[in-house]
Amino acid sequence: MDVKTVCLGMLTDGAASGYDLKKQFESSFAHFFAAGYGSIYPALSSLSDHGLVTCEQIPQEGKPDRKVYEITDDGMAFLLKALEDPAPCHKIRSDFLATMCFAHLMPGEHVQTVLDSRIKECAHYAQLIADVEADRMHDWTPGMRFVAGFGKAMIDAMETYVEENRHLLTEETPIRSATA
Repeated sequence: MDVKTVCLGMLTDGAASGYDLKKQFESSFAHFFAAGYGSIYPALSSLSDHGLVTCEQIPQEGKPDRKVYEITDDGMAFLLKALEDPAPCHKIRSDFLATMCFAHLMPGEHVQTVLDSRIKECAHYAQLIADVEADRMHDWTPGMRFVAGFGKAMIDAMETYVEENRHLLTEETPIRSATA
């Protein structure tokens, strides 16, 4: 699923600006789908060009007009068609895992630092999910509850795996010895 389709899904909750959508990407979507202004605004522009959203410009004093987007009937039809995929891809792009593939080339203390950072990031995302749940879970759809639970399970599993298997990356190897 691309940023455009996710934005359409978010707009089913009501009209929103690019800033509003960015905040949603940073909170309830942060643990599984990243998007910044550099992808959100072009997505909204494209959706508007194709008639999948409308855009109302609201004047603001001393600032550029605020653009508020709303999904159209065609946008809803497009979204529903996209949701028909019976096997959506579950991609994982992980700089952490790519780095760990080459842990044997890194000094042991740096590997430890990277692993410790991963553990801290797990705690950060677990807290982020908990905060979002405490703040908004009462009005969440069953799908959003499922996603939050899935995120917590993945974070817990990742933290457990790193802690229980860090020794695999920190044992002295001939390659690390030669490069250290």
